Amino acid sequence: MKRHVLPALLALTAGLLIVPAPANAGPAADTVAGTVAGTEPAPQQVLSPTPYQGWNTYFGLGGDFSEESVKGVADALVSRGLARAGYDIVWLDGGWQDPEPRTAAGELQPDRTRFPNGLKPLVDYIHAKGLKAGIYTDAGPYIPGRCGIGSGGYYQRDADQFAAWEFDAVKVDFLCGIAANLDPKTVFTEFARALRNNASHRPIIFNLCNPVTSPDWGNYPPQQQSTYSWTYAPAIAQSWRTYTDVGFVYDIKFKDVLRNYDANARHPEVAGPGHFNDPDYLGPELGMTDEEFRTQMTLWSMAAAPLVIGSDVRKLSQTSIDTLSDPDVLAIDQDPAGVQAVRVGPAGATETWVKRLANGDRAVVLLNRGDGPKILTTTASSVGLSGSRFTLKNAWTNQVTESAGTVSAAVAAHGAALFRVGPARGVPGIPHVTAGLPQITKVDAVPTPDGTAPVLAGGDEARVEVAVRNDGTLPVFAPKVRLATPAGWTVKPLSGAPTVLPRGSAATFAFAVTPPSTAATGEARMTATTSYDVMGHGRLTQTTVSAVVVAPAPPDGEAALSHHAWISATSGWMSPTIDLSVGGWSPLSVLGQVYPTGLGVASPSTVRYYLGSQCRRLTAMVGIDDAVRNVGPEGATATFQVIGDGRVLFDSGLLTRDDTRQIDVDLTNVRVLDLVVGDGGDGGYNDRANWIGLNASC
Repeated sequence: MKRHVLPALLALTAGLLIVPAPANAGPAADTVAGTVAGTEPAPQQVLSPTPYQGWNTYFGLGGDFSEESVKGVADALVSRGLARAGYDIVWLDGGWQDPEPRTAAGELQPDRTRFPNGLKPLVDYIHAKGLKAGIYTDAGPYIPGRCGIGSGGYYQRDADQFAAWEFDAVKVDFLCGIAANLDPKTVFTEFARALRNNASHRPIIFNLCNPVTSPDWGNYPPQQQSTYSWTYAPAIAQSWRTYTDVGFVYDIKFKDVLRNYDANARHPEVAGPGHFNDPDYLGPELGMTDEEFRTQMTLWSMAAAPLVIGSDVRKLSQTSIDTLSDPDVLAIDQDPAGVQAVRVGPAGATETWVKRLANGDRAVVLLNRGDGPKILTTTASSVGLSGSRFTLKNAWTNQVTESAGTVSAAVAAHGAALFRVGPARGVPGIPHVTAGLPQITKVDAVPTPDGTAPVLAGGDEARVEVAVRNDGTLPVFAPKVRLATPAGWTVKPLSGAPTVLPRGSAATFAFAVTPPSTAATGEARMTATTSYDVMGHGRLTQTTVSAVVVAPAPPDGEAALSHHAWISATSGWMSPTIDLSVGGWSPLSVLGQVYPTGLGVASPSTVRYYLGSQCRRLTAMVGIDDAVRNVGPEGATATFQVIGDGRVLFDSGLLTRDDTRQIDVDLTNVRVLDLVVGDGGDGGYNDRANWIGLNASC
């Protein structure tokens, strides 16, 4: 069970890359395999040589699941092919326990209404489907009102009970533990020993789940946080959480997926066969687009992470099922070397990550964190390979090509390209040609800011470019690009086509694209079909697709911008709320004053409006909502920016709960306006931010 409070209330080349522990990281890396100070470690067991896979109740069912709903998901894992793909653990998270978690005799008991037959018949049902069963507890003592279940004082008894019920895996949380101010290293080690010494001698996977992370949970010493688990958990557990929860019940956002991946990537040196860093669960259709979830699946596989589905698999689309079960991607996660990916080059909006595979190949990810499509590249030598010819297999498309040393891909916004790269042999293969995604570079002759999501309005003329490059060992002939748009749009070619693209060369195909004045608002798609001749292989084609937003009409007259349709809107948790504090539970209130209009958000947040160069002025006030005072003294800091077409028009600096700022900015010639809230550098804990008024003169 995760936090049941709102967030505001609430190696490389020849081998593993060894990263020295920072000076303030506590015990050095060699402590990991040795003894924990003052505590003899439980002997490690290799129960899952590769990262385990399964499903967990928390994100998709919440805490109110039942015998019947769990059986239904177990049935779906089998019938939808996920069990065959390796997702074979059916894991009960917090919520299985009775409101009185223990009997008078001290035995754990399941909820007597939702599990009228107890847990053993459910486990038997799961096993009969060819699956395994997992359960949940907490390392601390049960504290009513602070956590739902606790094994503190009952470690051996509970371990024996789980084994007697024939569970195959146990997740051990730390909500009760942090409430009791315990040392996680000590209590998790004690629980691990009890689990390994269970009376039934049953092998049981141990998922160590300390989600406590500062500043997301408040201010805790390093030794009590998830980011410290790497120093001791590899000696006692099959997996250990590396950061706070990746989301909330029914709600996982892409920004938090990236946050958890980055935290998980800090200590690749401690991962290996039988023990893995755990960045938390997979979240298809819980708030991410299909593209964003495919990126999560890519990154988790590169991280050699346990793959545990958080969504209700009975309701998932076939697209999500196909993403979860792609055999080439799963093979990278399940590679027997157990190596975790590391970044090559700097961190930024675009990145390269590489993972050494057991046969000497490299898995390579080209990651685009930005809001616009990009062609990304790296080289075989940069990822630890030598030679002059390389085979590239795209793990998502299954396309196999040959490169002279460049690894390149057209990557959508929030997307990731995943290749398996190894030496090429024999006759030259199909050359690796990268066909770019259609990209808007100018609107009405004004350059589009790099990395921003494209926005058009009816009647705008956009310059759209498709870049094509040949990184293969053979030339390609007669390259052409055809651009398709929605019905009624006009497309006019602006450039000619070369007769040949020699190895290592590129060409850009440009078009003028104009949607009609009556174009439907919302997302539209541009599809580029790139074709070319390859000697011995005939004419080959690639299709790439980009989304573009057709904006609503701009505001007119004196307008409350919060009442105007936005293009897009994000919030650190929940969603931006019109005329109410984020979440919608209370009015907008700052320093004791209630305001009727505005926006309530949680950091980080971006709300985007289309102004179409029709507005002159924006006035508003910004501040922290008074609801934070009901939570506590921690957090509640934010920054506010007003950004027009990529230019900062207003910057509040750091605001606390006792600050406000007035906004009065010139909007002349601004097409697209972004209202951006940052977390002030201390995380998003207790950050409820208000845009008050937002009066636009248009």
